[in-house]
Amino acid sequence: MTRNQLTERVNFDIIRYANCWEDPDVLLSGLSPSPGSRILSIGSAGDNSFSLLTTDPEIVVAVDVSMVQLFLIELKKCCFQNLEWEETLAFLGFTPSETREKSFRLLKHQLGSEARAYWESNLALVRQGVVHQGKFEKYFQLFSRKILPFIHSKKSVEVLLAPKTAGEQQDFYSRKWDTWRWRLLFRVFFSNYVMGKYGRDPEFTKHVQGSVSQYIFEKAARQLRSAAAQDNFILRYTLTGNFGALLPHYLQKENYPVIRSETGRLHLVQGFAQDTTRQFGKFHCMNLSNIFEYMDTEMFTRVAAQLAEGLQQGGKLAYWNLMVPRRISEVIPDVQYCKAVSERLTENDRGFFYKEFILDQA
Repeated sequence: MTRNQLTERVNFDIIRYANCWEDPDVLLSGLSPSPGSRILSIGSAGDNSFSLLTTDPEIVVAVDVSMVQLFLIELKKCCFQNLEWEETLAFLGFTPSETREKSFRLLKHQLGSEARAYWESNLALVRQGVVHQGKFEKYFQLFSRKILPFIHSKKSVEVLLAPKTAGEQQDFYSRKWDTWRWRLLFRVFFSNYVMGKYGRDPEFTKHVQGSVSQYIFEKAARQLRSAAAQDNFILRYTLTGNFGALLPHYLQKENYPVIRSETGRLHLVQGFAQDTTRQFGKFHCMNLSNIFEYMDTEMFTRVAAQLAEGLQQGGKLAYWNLMVPRRISEVIPDVQYCKAVSERLTENDRGFFYKEFILDQA
């Protein structure tokens, strides 16, 4: 698929992701940017780009094909610059609020004209809390509100996620949670077809090989059997449709003032990641999310070469694979696969929608 075909076939006029569903701790540990690094980051919902600001970079360039995703990042950036931590949580939708529209009226004059016009035309999204308004979030909400009640009660969900020992977690999962109905409906709902139709986009799953649902089920099961499930904000949202008391890295209280002080180093760019070096020069680190899932082999090889060309010597590239095996180090001779680090971080990854985390180095 060419870049023109992607923009023609995929609707970029909606919020696809209101949150980043890749583990920020895995990303930060893998890239480990040195102070003063120049970082390229796929925009998406902006969360991991904000998290990268905690590393004292020279610059973080958040790039995305979708202007709507960039409008979302701009709104979040505006929150950091103008609201206190508790106010941001309430405005974005992490905590209850009846005053989001009032807050927006105060914030909107800090937005660019295009972003302001978009949000003024979509005030319903603001009123309902923007972190719940993406297509992928609606997919999770559909599962937690319409599918999961046929399997387990809200009480069982809370018991599963409640604090307990590792042994108690394993025992509850095995005896109470892992029923035939859970296994069946989970696999149906997270199948290639259903996820493509309701969660992502059919164009984003056309290169997938094998059963997505089987792999996701097995990885989710490993998470749910572990006591680590109790602190996993991704699992909690999947099963409940909200974050509860768990916050992603960029909105944890201790990180808020750091990110607020660094927002001037965050630059938003519409376009393709491989084109950014024309404007910003070479980068030390690249967070590439899972962009290669959407590419055929020919396009992947071409884009990989362009990205490697834009990387400083010794620089790192981080990205995720689900069921489309892609590794830059396999097609670009000057890039090396960091096997041990990649495997360790894959094992620790709280996200269960990806098969592996890949770290390459020039």
